[in-house]
Amino acid sequence: MEGTGSGSSSGATASRPINLPGASKRQLDNMSPSQPRPLPTPGPRSMIPPIQNLLPSAPASPPTPAPSPRPQPQRLPSWSTANDGEDTFLREVRPHFSRLDTQERQRFLAEILNLCNSQELSFVMNYVSPRLKKDPFKCLPNELCLRVLSFIDDPKTLARASQVSKHWHGLLSDDLTWKKLCEKHSYRRLSSGAPMSTYGSCDSSSYLNSVPKGFTTEISPLTSKGRRKQPVSYKSHFKQRYMVETAWRTGGQAIARHITPDQGVVTSLHLTPKYIVIALDNASIHVFNADGQILRTLTGHMMGVWAMVPWGDTLVSGGCDRDVRVWNMATGECTKVLRGHTSTVRCLKMSDHKTAISGSRDTTLRIWDIEKGICLNVLVGHTASVRCLEIHGDLVVSGSYDTTAKVWSISEGTCLRTLSGHFSQIYAIAFDGNRIATGSLDTFVRIWDPHTGACQGILQGHTSLVGQLQMRGNTLVTGGSDGSVRVWSLEKMQCIHRLAAHDNSVTSLQFDDARIVSGGSDGRVKVWDLRTGVLVRELSTPAEAVWRVAFEDEKAVILASRAGRTIMEVCTLTRAIPSGYFVLEWYIV
Repeated sequence: MEGTGSGSSSGATASRPINLPGASKRQLDNMSPSQPRPLPTPGPRSMIPPIQNLLPSAPASPPTPAPSPRPQPQRLPSWSTANDGEDTFLREVRPHFSRLDTQERQRFLAEILNLCNSQELSFVMNYVSPRLKKDPFKCLPNELCLRVLSFIDDPKTLARASQVSKHWHGLLSDDLTWKKLCEKHSYRRLSSGAPMSTYGSCDSSSYLNSVPKGFTTEISPLTSKGRRKQPVSYKSHFKQRYMVETAWRTGGQAIARHITPDQGVVTSLHLTPKYIVIALDNASIHVFNADGQILRTLTGHMMGVWAMVPWGDTLVSGGCDRDVRVWNMATGECTKVLRGHTSTVRCLKMSDHKTAISGSRDTTLRIWDIEKGICLNVLVGHTASVRCLEIHGDLVVSGSYDTTAKVWSISEGTCLRTLSGHFSQIYAIAFDGNRIATGSLDTFVRIWDPHTGACQGILQGHTSLVGQLQMRGNTLVTGGSDGSVRVWSLEKMQCIHRLAAHDNSVTSLQFDDARIVSGGSDGRVKVWDLRTGVLVRELSTPAEAVWRVAFEDEKAVILASRAGRTIMEVCTLTRAIPSGYFVLEWYIV
């Protein structure tokens, strides 16, 4: 009964008898229709490895990022050697196989595979595997595909993915994906009207003929002249910004180097879209173009220049000779000489293209109309030297050695309020319209409300003079004579990072959305990660002292003292010098 029951239950699904060519009667008898044999597992030797070039001269695998591997196409068996019986048999098997249900087909295929050797099983595996793979991006709507890609924030992964197929490449060319990636990496949004660098756009022979008298130069032009193209899409914008960020971490190269034989102290450094301007305590002002090529030297001051401010092609300077001079940097002409101060002009700012404000050791501030060459107002109130000032809108804030800061109205020429609280001289000031930050010799940094004059917070931590301040949004970065750089949150009035930056005073400090660049009297220039406070790199070889450092997205300028001479180094922050750049070396004599 058990045998009958078992036979009846399996008879409903038993396969119909078939004739297999090449199979003996004994082999067919050994095949049990009710219990198909399990598939044998091929040994390691039975697997056919992927086809590779094993020649000794074969090139090495490409470095990361490399294209994703593609499935090797499998050749179909050749029918050139097939006999007539094979075609007849297949015509009979096809309709038979199509009539089988799922379980019957599985048993049928299992019996066929049990008859195969290792080589034939490898052929089946290589033939079937590509047919089991399915591209999800071809099955899903493009909107869902782009949604999936938006969760990937690694650009190398996206770059590799774009090489999988033409369809993937098309999806990854969508500008919205790269726009979101720019936002994730905090890259500034694309602006079609933003001016781009034009390194190498000038001709070397014509430039050599225009070098000012007194300068000697050696120029090594590269093979071709090139110009950096304006990004036209978020993808190209991201690529450019990513390469620049990578260069800030590991790349960069000096494209200009200027040397003066005398040991002049650099008192001021400014970068503009058109010019690099430096002032020295030997009464010289040197003007370079944006590539670091010398244009001219402005002479007229009788003593050291201690303050200057550019506005377009206009430069306003002041120094120990008590004069305020207005220059046209395009021609080198001094257009106005403004007299009125009775001591050294220590600080200068401009509120618009024709209004300049100067602060002096004579304790006063003066508001000048630089087009007419007249003094509009004299701001009196401080009782000691005016050391620093900042402008925002119609307000100017000044810091003095009398330990106070004052808020003035430029249009009215009056003092609106006095900020008292420091116990010693004020050396640095920052003002963004909403907050005023002051750094003092008393080691404290105070935060003030410019509208009420109230002190909002006292930041403690430095152990010596705080002489460097910069404020962006809710972040304040300070540098002190104790060699430390500190990053503060103005929302919480707390220190976020404490950086042991230099072995001596911090002489220069600047930061943007991603990094802090600091220079010290220990001769080092260091780059720090703003978010983590980690040292990224040293930007230049150590010098005797660093006077000033300033940077833009793809350029950094360092003024340092080496072997008793003042050196200016202009560095490009790209992975390699693009074609058309000039490597310059100047000797100022």
